[in-house]
Amino acid sequence: MKTGSKVVKFGGSSLADAGQIRKAAEIIQSDPERRFVVPSAPGKRFAEDVKITDMLYACYEKASLGENFDVDFQNIKNRYQEIIQDLGIDLSLEAEFETIRKNLASSGREYAASRGEFLNGIIIAKFLNYEFVDAADVIVFGDDGVMDRHATRAKLRERLEHSENAVIPGFYGKSVSGVVRTFSRGGSDVTGSLVARAMRAAVYENWTDVSGVLVADPRVVENPVVIPVITYKELRELSYMGFSVLHEDAIFPVRTAGIPINIRNTNKPKDAGTLIIPDSDTEETVIRTITGIAGKKGFCAINMEKAMMNSEVGFVRDVLNIFADRNIPVEHMPSGIDTLSIIASADAIKGREEELLAQLREAVNPDAIEIEPDIALLAVVGRGMRRTRGTAARIFASLAHARINVKMIDQGSSELNVIVGVNEHDLHQAIRCIYDAFISSTL
Repeated sequence: MKTGSKVVKFGGSSLADAGQIRKAAEIIQSDPERRFVVPSAPGKRFAEDVKITDMLYACYEKASLGENFDVDFQNIKNRYQEIIQDLGIDLSLEAEFETIRKNLASSGREYAASRGEFLNGIIIAKFLNYEFVDAADVIVFGDDGVMDRHATRAKLRERLEHSENAVIPGFYGKSVSGVVRTFSRGGSDVTGSLVARAMRAAVYENWTDVSGVLVADPRVVENPVVIPVITYKELRELSYMGFSVLHEDAIFPVRTAGIPINIRNTNKPKDAGTLIIPDSDTEETVIRTITGIAGKKGFCAINMEKAMMNSEVGFVRDVLNIFADRNIPVEHMPSGIDTLSIIASADAIKGREEELLAQLREAVNPDAIEIEPDIALLAVVGRGMRRTRGTAARIFASLAHARINVKMIDQGSSELNVIVGVNEHDLHQAIRCIYDAFISSTL
């Protein structure tokens, strides 16, 4: 049974200074179900500013080389002291700073980086009058640096089940031998997800500086609309094409438990944001025919032709073995009766092109073979496509109208997405055309 409580994670930009922390506090205190708070370290206050985590990294580098880091360390102290003073709380971090200074060089780079969240967590807990729970006591890593999910879940439940409200810093934990370790990517997002899973939360709210997940990249499409609801499967498809919303490690714990994630904007708390839900086929969750559009450059196509290829048993197997033996991932494999194309990362075969062609000629003796460079893949994703006739026709009609040549077409059996290969220089125009056809036309 879920507790009905909410876990709320705030990113660095949401906690960059006292003003931002006040905004976060108002959000937390406006809903009594927001019981567990996972903060990041203070981020940039303005474009030229430096994140606290980067300041700590710089301090560590000097300390580890035996160089003087007094000025750098004082700048970090001043940043936190300014936040404390502006919040008007009675709190001294002198003891914590002294411990950090003493251990900076000897305890490692991960320890140094983790202190940003640690110190910010203490401040926010004091400001909210919440219990502070050191993540080192509840997030368990093995000595190999891999987080132990089962041990972590047990410790989190044991520590938090009798806590009414608590602040648990993101990004770090501690190994079984007592060494502070950090997550490699999306650290605070992962911590928030782990807390939500352990406490069987009703929802995991991830507060940042955007009002949700956008249908398309705003660097490509001007002012794209927000996706109101997206399933984990759709997000996975879009992430493959470069959607950088949440790292997969941050999604896995809540996805397995069926807990939705709500991406919200700290600076616009009334915006509903994007709700990421368990995979669903119900009509109620389908808002538009397509959910999102994403594209990625950097692919190439290895095109092969051979008469009667379809009757040659083992042809595809032999081709794939060539790629597997050379540790080259195959992204897509569109085919015809006498043709086969392998779509692969251009970087994966860079410098090995002639060798690869020679090995394929020897293995399967094609009538013709070539490598086509500069391929971009574009994914149109949406569970609504299953129920809407003519979706593929609209996609290709919009591309044809813009005179964009389609190099490849691939659609999975789930009918959740259509992947199209185009020339790299056509990718952005292709995304804009499809956005106009499916989104702009409905606004």
